[in-house]
Amino acid sequence: MIDWILEKDKQILLWINGHHTDFMDQIMWFASEKLSWIPFYLAILIILILKYKKQSWWIIFLILPLITLSDQLAASIIRPLFERLRPSHTEGLQNLLHYVNGYTGGQYGFVSAHTLNVFSLATYLSKATYKNISWMPYILFPWAFFVSYSRIYLGVHYPTDVVVPIMLGLLNGTLFFWIYRSFKPTFLKN
Repeated sequence: MIDWILEKDKQILLWINGHHTDFMDQIMWFASEKLSWIPFYLAILIILILKYKKQSWWIIFLILPLITLSDQLAASIIRPLFERLRPSHTEGLQNLLHYVNGYTGGQYGFVSAHTLNVFSLATYLSKATYKNISWMPYILFPWAFFVSYSRIYLGVHYPTDVVVPIMLGLLNGTLFFWIYRSFKPTFLKN
């Protein structure tokens, strides 16, 4: 069963990575660049501040530990535990992949920190703002899928490197939503 999953993982990766164009290369490169999203993050912060005023600080405050936990879970715990090479570092596969701007990522790829981070954030903010900003999930989840897909397109992650952190991100975001609701300072409670 595991061999079958790994073979399908490789086939799907090669299919996605093999359907590239110069235009899509640039789009996917943009999607994976963390700094590309600064205007997007600033817009979210401004929306939170405008909508929640003084209450926004508690929502925003929890984003830092949320992303720190997500990033460290992926990079410092799961990757060293599994030591699964990225496709771009896998002998016999690395020469079959199309790379954008020569980018191959670090040595290990299971799980994608990009994916875990964006799904944790999308889940947390969607749950924390569902009463007042009902459209937030319709922006955040397509963005999270876009970033995650870009990691496969660029050849630096297998599909399972992305699927597993989607599930972990949903759990992590839900955990932080629980923290948000449970430990919200009393002077901020509705």
